[in-house]
Amino acid sequence: MIDALVDLRAAHDDPENVSKGLAVHDGGIADMLEEGIVEPTQVKNQAVQSGSEAAEMILRIDDVIAAKQTEAPSGGPGGAPGGAPGGAPGGMPGGMPGM
Repeated sequence: MIDALVDLRAAHDDPENVSKGLAVHDGGIADMLEEGIVEPTQVKNQAVQSGSEAAEMILRIDDVIAAKQTEAPSGGPGGAPGGAPGGAPGGMPGGMPGM
């Protein structure tokens, strides 16, 4: 398959071969106009438009994330509230049995 793509790129170097494409049945190169295979411009326009919309959405999400990171929190430092003074409660009176 890679060889066919290399051959197709080489064929496209000649301006007369712009309608050449891959023939899926035999893996070779064929003239797509002669084969009756034509991709409408509308399909290509839709692909470009969809790609542009996806890129714009990614950039907008990136802007929102960057804006949230630059906002300084109001008040003191973040984190969980402090517990009781002196740490955790003592547990069982007199310690654990057998210790």
